[in-house]
Formats: sequence, C-alpha cells, structure tokens
Amino acid sequence: MRVMERTFREQLFFLVLCLSVLKGDSRYIEHNNDISTDELYSFFNSELKRETPDMLMYRRPLRCLDMVAVEGQFTFTAESPQLNCAAFFMAEPNEVISVDYDNVDADCSGGDFITVFDGWVMKGEKFPSSQDHPLPPYERYVDYCDSGSARKSVRSSQNVAMVFFRIHSAGSSFTLTVKKHINPFPCNVISQSPEGSYTMVIPHQHRNCSFSIIYPVAIDISEFSLGHHNSFPKRSLPGCAETGDFVQLLGGNGIDPSKLFPITDLCISFTGPTHMKIGCDNTVVRMVSSGKFVSRVSFSYRLLDRQELQTIKLNDVENFCFNN
Repeated sequence: MRVMERTFREQLFFLVLCLSVLKGDSRYIEHNNDISTDELYSFFNSELKRETPDMLMYRRPLRCLDMVAVEGQFTFTAESPQLNCAAFFMAEPNEVISVDYDNVDADCSGGDFITVFDGWVMKGEKFPSSQDHPLPPYERYVDYCDSGSARKSVRSSQNVAMVFFRIHSAGSSFTLTVKKHINPFPCNVISQSPEGSYTMVIPHQHRNCSFSIIYPVAIDISEFSLGHHNSFPKRSLPGCAETGDFVQLLGGNGIDPSKLFPITDLCISFTGPTHMKIGCDNTVVRMVSSGKFVSRVSFSYRLLDRQELQTIKLNDVENFCFNN
C-alpha cells in the first residue's frame, strides 16, 4: 500500500512539474521540451507497474525531460541531438540524494555538458533559495565536464536535486546512479503530496528552513515553539523579524521562497491553533532560527477543493496568487 500511495503522489506531482517547466537557453536554466498528455500517461503507467525487489538495482532509460523518485541506474542515450534536457530527482522529506556519474560518453570539448544541481531550478527560480541554502550558488552546480574524474559523485543538501544535460551527437550516452540517504536533520523540503503533516526542527543552528507544498492548500499549525515562545502563534505585529526566531507563511506561483508573497509572520503566542487557506501554486512554511534555541513547528495540510479556490479567487485580500 505504501508503494502504491507514493507512486500515485509521484504521478500527480510529475504532471504539475512537466506543465510548469519553462524554456531556457543556458546550461543552468532549462529547457524546451514538448511532451504530450498521452506520453505523460504512458510514462506514469510504466512507473506505476514497477515493482523491484530491494536486493536488485532498478534500471531504466532516462528521458530528456524526466522525473525520478526511486533509487536505481538511469541511462540516457541520444538518438539525435538533445540540447535542452533536465531530470528532476525527489526523495522523502527525511532523505537526501546522491548522484554518481557512470560510463560517460560525452564530447565536453564539443559543447556537451552534464550538470548536477543541488536543488531544483524552474522558470529561472531556485529551490532552496540562495538565502536558505548552505552553499553559495556557484557551488551548487557540479558539471562533469569541469570536474571530470575528480568528482564523480554529488550529494544534495535536501530531498530534491536535478541534472541538466546537453548532448550534441547521436549515440552519445551516460549513466546516473541515484541513491537515497537518511538525513537526521532535514531542513529544506519539497512535499511529494498535496496533503500530509510535518514537524520542522532546527536544533541550535543559525539557519533558515523552508517546507514547500506545490499545491493550493489549507494549512493548520498545531504546535509552535520558537525558543522564547512555547505556545501557539498568531499574525504578528510589525517587528516580528527582529526577534530572530519566527515562522513565515508564504505563497506564490514560483518555487523560490525569497520571491513569494509574505502572507504572515508567526511569533506572538495566543491560545489557539492557526488555520489558513492559501490558493497559490506554491505554499511555503519557512522557519528562521537565530541558533540560540531549539526551534520547532508542526503543521498539517490538505488540498483545497474547487469551491474553496473559487472563494479565495473572489476575495480581494487573498487573490494575489491569481494576479501574478
């Protein structure tokens, strides 16, 4: 049952993903791919039928535009020049991803490249944002042609990663080995599902963490402890950020949390949970921690139905997502 539920979530997520990938013309912002609905459902069906014993490594071809949510070996072979390709990798919230280059047959001097990115890039926006990621932007890109045999393995900092690649010659190929590893203190996460629950903890670390839900959702914050406050939050007064420890609710239609609309900051206690409906393509719970405390927030979320979305769309206060 767990396998069936996860593959169904992957199906829904991949549909949203493929419809939202935009054209690009550089090695870092991709791409131009035409995939029909029939091709998508064909891909989904083949993935849903997959049942591989744990002792065997799963193998399949890698597509020019692909979504991978399982461990295994994925081989891309160019049947013709493929100049704008991207593969998105996703794991569970408490996992990170390693990508190993294997059997690479690419013409680096002729303009080919295979670049692993620590996170996702869509429509020119990055997740996690540059403000929330532990590495500077240039260190998040690892290109095979630049590093060669010096670095054949790359590990992500969160539960998503991706590979950009450009292959000019038919017959050229490469293989990627993808593995998942437990992350004891997950920080930045993209949810696989439009519904669920999650607890975000930052233990005495000066960092920012974002939990991204790429669906319009109703969200309930049930537990709230930000060091100096140990109760429930409410909409903040001006100056909430000055406390150094707070939670933000953000909404918008991109994936970069730093470019989303700030719906509210949560840092002032009161007696009751917080409930909000956010009709955006992306809803983010972002925790900012000074590192002085053990910061913790627990929340649950569910997909908004059509009637709820229509009500939000007609609300002048909350329709910013539909105007972007």
